[in-house]
Amino acid sequence: MNWRLYILLFVLGLAVAVGIASLQELPGYLDSDYYFVGGLQLVEGKGFTEPFLWNYLDDPAGLPHPSHAYWLPLSSILAAISMFVTGQQTYAAARLIFILITALVPLLTAHLAFDLTGRRGLSVTSGLLAVFSIYHVPFMPVTDNFAPFMLLGGLIFILAKKERWWAFLFMGLLAGLMNLARSDGLLWLGLAGLLSLWRSFEVNRSIKSRIQSFVFFGILVVIGYLLVMGPWYARNITIFGSPMAPGGSRILWLTDYNDTFAFPADQVNMGAWLEAGWGAALKVRLWALGMNLMNAFGAQGGVLLFPFILIGFWQVKQDIRARLALTGWLILFVVMTLIFPFAGARGGFFHAGTAFQSFWWAVAPLGLERIVAGIRRRNLLDERAYGIFRGALVLMCLGLTGLIIWIRILQPGWLSEEELSVEVERFLIEQGARPEEIAIVRNPPGYYIVSGRSTIVMPPGGPETILALAERYGASYFVLEPGGILEEYREIYERYEENPGLEYLGEVGDARIYALHPAE
Repeated sequence: MNWRLYILLFVLGLAVAVGIASLQELPGYLDSDYYFVGGLQLVEGKGFTEPFLWNYLDDPAGLPHPSHAYWLPLSSILAAISMFVTGQQTYAAARLIFILITALVPLLTAHLAFDLTGRRGLSVTSGLLAVFSIYHVPFMPVTDNFAPFMLLGGLIFILAKKERWWAFLFMGLLAGLMNLARSDGLLWLGLAGLLSLWRSFEVNRSIKSRIQSFVFFGILVVIGYLLVMGPWYARNITIFGSPMAPGGSRILWLTDYNDTFAFPADQVNMGAWLEAGWGAALKVRLWALGMNLMNAFGAQGGVLLFPFILIGFWQVKQDIRARLALTGWLILFVVMTLIFPFAGARGGFFHAGTAFQSFWWAVAPLGLERIVAGIRRRNLLDERAYGIFRGALVLMCLGLTGLIIWIRILQPGWLSEEELSVEVERFLIEQGARPEEIAIVRNPPGYYIVSGRSTIVMPPGGPETILALAERYGASYFVLEPGGILEEYREIYERYEENPGLEYLGEVGDARIYALHPAE
């Protein structure tokens, strides 16, 4: 590929990322809020701590709380680096590194496509598909894992074809970074190990040499992985007494997505899961199966790209990277459907699947070319058809990307929740709330960003649970937003002046606000 084309893809990707970022003044949703605040804490010298609780899975003692006990810290570290380099502790500064990574993804995708096909036209098309990424585009330049995970996954696919020893060391480092980004990033350590096995069988004939190569390559992968994850495991052992933070295993026993926020968390256990019955477990997994299949078709396949990805994949099925992509994707699909159905269907599969996205974009134009070639054999099209159809495909992705931006960012308002939180905080101050008093809200990190107030998350369970929570953590206020009302809170919302221990203070934008008196 001509280096000028790489620069063009980078500049175009940068322009799109900056344009989208200009519409997103704040993170806009829980995950991105969390990583941004984590970065702020690091830059402010507060270390890996958080001034809020967004779940109770590890039975937290109080605030401040050790951070990243559920989500992992890479995105917060990147945000902190960006703010440190710019010297500004703002969201605009924190996301600069994510904008840069977003702009690198089209370049990397084009390089991967050229490595797979050796065709410049197809490679440029793949890069443009990464620029106009449809469902991914609102989430790429924010402080989340989408762009870093996509870049890291693409780099592993590029390294997977290398036959030098250093490639395995670097794949271990990349697997470590992916695990430092997400818990499901551990999958990539296993895939790197599997690749070591395949490579050993490809380059050696005797059993002895195959075993020796596999051990050597595997050790390099593990060394690279531990160079990244070793310090984090040491931190967890120091704070929690184990390499993995406590509470994460409870996700196995969810009977409802809202159990993620349950208080006390010990009610989420195997006994409760078994009591719900095998019928409920099967129903949830069938639901997750449907959701994840729609995600595969709509988000990962980009709707119209899906058939071209399948056909293009078939063209390169003998490539070791195709085997790696298919094996990893199937494992991820099964895990996110059968083992973690709630987390998978509610965004985990979409998040984790981005690591494969560069490969899917790399093979999609190859699938389109195969279809056009089949039509040409019937003398229905001339040689120009290849370029015309590739251009049409990119234009359709551009149109769908614009539609997603309109629906996801412009139409409902990216910052509607944050804007409400600003008004709620102003109301609390007018009511005499002191800065150190804790509030119970739906999105603790998002509320903290706009207010600086320590917050804890609203659990399922109703008024008794709210008062127990207030007594345990010293919360003084409860904000009940209409968009976050569980059925057990319906009566509180509708009969807002008749709840013992919850003193109704007023309403802000349909959010009803209460002072908490757990002793009453």
